[in-house]
Amino acid sequence: MPELYVGLMSGTSLDGIDAVLADLGTRTPTLRATHKEPLPEAVRERIGSLMAQPLDLPALGELDTALGELFATAVRGLLDRVPTPRQEIQAIGSHGQTLHHHPHGPHPFSLQIGDPNVIAERTGITTVADLRRRDMAAGGQGAPLVPAFHRALLHCESEDRVILNVGGIANITILAADPERPVMGFDTGPGNTLMDGWIRRHLGEAFDQDGRWAAQGKSRAGLIQSMLRDPYFAAPPPKSTGREHFNLDWVDAQLRAQREPIPPQDTQASLLELTAQSIAQAISAQAPAATQVLVCGGGAHNRALMSRLEALLPGARVQSTATLGLDPDWVEATAFAWLAQQTLRGAPGNLPSVTGARRAVILGGIYPGRCRGSPRVI
Repeated sequence: MPELYVGLMSGTSLDGIDAVLADLGTRTPTLRATHKEPLPEAVRERIGSLMAQPLDLPALGELDTALGELFATAVRGLLDRVPTPRQEIQAIGSHGQTLHHHPHGPHPFSLQIGDPNVIAERTGITTVADLRRRDMAAGGQGAPLVPAFHRALLHCESEDRVILNVGGIANITILAADPERPVMGFDTGPGNTLMDGWIRRHLGEAFDQDGRWAAQGKSRAGLIQSMLRDPYFAAPPPKSTGREHFNLDWVDAQLRAQREPIPPQDTQASLLELTAQSIAQAISAQAPAATQVLVCGGGAHNRALMSRLEALLPGARVQSTATLGLDPDWVEATAFAWLAQQTLRGAPGNLPSVTGARRAVILGGIYPGRCRGSPRVI
């Protein structure tokens, strides 16, 4: 029996809203349709401005609503590809757009915007959102949340696996072959966010296709070593991070500490190497027995990055999740559809061994769709 859910994901790369229509009625999700809704440049600039400047409450409220409208537009674009009555869709799982992730201190918090009330009202479909804060209320870091989905879908009893997501921030899930061993998972540090920001500043491009610009430069060992001395990399899991820590201001500070100017293309090469080395060091330290690393997210398409990971992890097969029939571009959006299903079932969506929460909890708030008899709005 089909169980249709929509998953929405807008990550730290700010490259658009990923939307999937997934049938979760079987162990392996079937994607009925996928859609990417671009983030208008003006909206991307507003997000960046709110991240970088003192809080502007009217701007925050307006952007929350505007992004809710964009998420609803993404759902409509998705369902235009495979016309589906809204009554057949159980729920939308919306990650929202993270503005600030602050898992430490006396009052930790994680702020995602993209008003789920607007999504539910515009689409008429029940929406599950605000998926991080319940885990934080239980003492966790609210991230990463996708490892629970990875365990349900990708655990293998014949070998230890690592699932590597390279979005704006890179994170890993460690799945030991022994099902009695707890799942581990954490953010390793920057994924694409620094490389994307650097090439956007210097060449005006959204990302470095296949790492071609990085390949024109030469990575600088001194810069890489300096960057790897950031305390985040040595911190033990559970841990999570975001653009509030790893951003171009951080890169600029690292460059100012160098003895001589470094050409932009060499900096790009060094940022790629930073991503590769920080990922490889985390895997080697926490999952030395892993024989397969399955990569998803935009970084799976960066040939230069994949090549460096293969070289730095000689004991493991580094492969895209596509080898298992999972398109690397849609894994995270599908995971948030799955998390919505968990919430509607009254089942926990977090893994305390990953986030550090005191217990497993049901995640998110439920925003009901249209009442029966209301006009169809899709």
